[in-house]
Amino acid sequence: SVGVLCAYAANQHLTNQVRGAKKLVNSNFKDLKIFLNDTPAQIDYLVSQYNTTKDKALSDLNNVGPLLGSRVQEQLGKEVRPALDAALTMAGAIRETKEALENVSVSVEVLQEGTERLHGNLTDVKMHLSNTLNDSACSAAQAASTCNIIRNSLNQLNINANFSGLPGVSSQLAKVNDVLKTDLSSLVQKGYAAFNDTPDLVVNQTRNILSDIKSVLESIGSNITTFTKTLPVQKILADLMIYLTQSEAYVQDYFPVVEQYDFYRWLGCLILCCMVVLILVFYYLGLLCGTCGYDKHASPTTRGCISNTGGNFLMAGVGFSFLFSWVLMIVVVLTFVTGGNVEKLVCEPFEDKALFKVLDTPYLLNQHWKNYLSGILFKNPNINLTFEKVYSDCKENKGIYTSLHLEHLFNINEFLNISMYTEDVALKIEHIQINLSKIILLDEIGKENLLNFSSSGIEGINFAAYLTEINKSVTKVDLLSFANDLEARADQLPKGALENALKGHASNIRMIHNQQVVPLEQAMSTLNQSIRLLKRTSSELTVKVKNVISAVNAAQLLINNNASLVIVQETKKYMDTIVGYFEQYVEWVKESIAMEVAACKPIANVIDTAVDIFLCSYITDSVNTFWFGLGGSSIFLIPAIIFAVKLSKYYRRMDTEDVYDDVETIPMKTTENGNNGYHKEHLYGIHNPVFTR
Repeated sequence: SVGVLCAYAANQHLTNQVRGAKKLVNSNFKDLKIFLNDTPAQIDYLVSQYNTTKDKALSDLNNVGPLLGSRVQEQLGKEVRPALDAALTMAGAIRETKEALENVSVSVEVLQEGTERLHGNLTDVKMHLSNTLNDSACSAAQAASTCNIIRNSLNQLNINANFSGLPGVSSQLAKVNDVLKTDLSSLVQKGYAAFNDTPDLVVNQTRNILSDIKSVLESIGSNITTFTKTLPVQKILADLMIYLTQSEAYVQDYFPVVEQYDFYRWLGCLILCCMVVLILVFYYLGLLCGTCGYDKHASPTTRGCISNTGGNFLMAGVGFSFLFSWVLMIVVVLTFVTGGNVEKLVCEPFEDKALFKVLDTPYLLNQHWKNYLSGILFKNPNINLTFEKVYSDCKENKGIYTSLHLEHLFNINEFLNISMYTEDVALKIEHIQINLSKIILLDEIGKENLLNFSSSGIEGINFAAYLTEINKSVTKVDLLSFANDLEARADQLPKGALENALKGHASNIRMIHNQQVVPLEQAMSTLNQSIRLLKRTSSELTVKVKNVISAVNAAQLLINNNASLVIVQETKKYMDTIVGYFEQYVEWVKESIAMEVAACKPIANVIDTAVDIFLCSYITDSVNTFWFGLGGSSIFLIPAIIFAVKLSKYYRRMDTEDVYDDVETIPMKTTENGNNGYHKEHLYGIHNPVFTR
């Protein structure tokens, strides 16, 4: 019964799958139509993306100033900018020198006048202090010692630095002022401005060439579009679409026929299952009736109706088994041979791709062709194009150009030869000529100005004399300390006029310090800073100026003579950038055509649908399940027949009873008075004719 159920389930499953195959086939046809319809759009998209590349190239061409000009400027600026910076620094040094000379001149004048006035005031203080100390109060014993100490310290109240002998700087200042009549900073800024105009010079001098390059780019786009129109893709796809439409119509027309024949097949298989079911019904009824009606005390001739019916059912099952078994065996053998061979020769080899290897066997499908597929497609059987490789590539959803090696039909690499399109562009860019000789970094007036500054005479200033006096203090003693000491000694004296007079002198000394010494110290600090700045500036001034002029001349020489080399190098980089856009576009197109355009996964899906799903999963698996179930049932009919025949003997009512064949072995006493195997009939008064003979 399990085998019958398997056979019935397989039969019904096959019918259901055949009915549902229409949806699967329609889906495959739909995918193929999308595949054919999308391919031209994908090619058009690839072609249209040239405009993106062209727009990027045009953008770079329109920005030739910032791109090419700035690169040239950056390379030249490695020498030009340091030279101009040095010149500008020297211009600042000239202004600082003038300020320093003015500060020196003013400070010396202030110091000379201030020290002279301070000397007079200190002399007056000493005289007044001396008069105070000559007072009779200092003769007293308590004050004499203190007064003597104060009297001995009066020599300290004198100036220490002498600025009257310092040389003047008026001649140097006059020369520097003459130098400053020429605005060197302005001249240097003009050089900066001229150099910074390099991008504009590049734009102006490349305007005509760039217009020619733009025309070349437009012509390249037209050539690509024209070339794609000449490819046989459209015609091939149109023919395939017609063939696909016709095939779909053909399949759709035959679906009703397939379903009708499948119905006949289903009905036939159902009848076969019913044959087995009928036999099983007889057997089950026989077992049921025989078991229920069996009476172990009844003799074969006296068995009941139910038991007899059970035995008849069993014998009917045996009869139908002999009647139908040959049909079942024939069907099982046919389905086994068909399903088993398809499974082993088609399905399993398809699963591990051994089937494709068989199809790819040289000279198998055509005794004159080594590779059958390339012979069909390209009429060239020597091209290594195999079914296995095509199927694997399509399974991975690669482009049909790669999968079918369509480069043998039309070579996309020749069409996308980048040199064919960029040669004109590169040639135009290489002919770019840029002249930067109009850039003047520093004219002769500026250079002359620098030379005049170097000969201004600041190197001849006696810096040692200045620094010697500057390093001295204004007075020999710190007036504040002297005043504090004087006041402290006054406190040691008795209260009186002498103490008050000394404290008054101390206050006067403090006032002199605050009003005269402090300004002089500030003037000395200014003089110190200015002298030291002049000393630093004058140190090797001639060499510094010559170095600045040499750097400017070298930078100018670079612009006038060697800029062409820099321009050539940067122009090549600029050209490589623009050409790189086209190379990137071409590589992208190649990659897209190889992997994405007309991705042939739908073709692999059609093969999988036809072989793996429809033939193997739907038909072969169902057929194999059917013969397995039906064959199993048929095999078990043999023991069932034997069992049914044996068992029916105990269920059926017999016309005569079975007796022992060897009656002589039975004792007469037992025979006369014993059991005949069923009942002791003499107990019931029934005459048995067998034993009365």
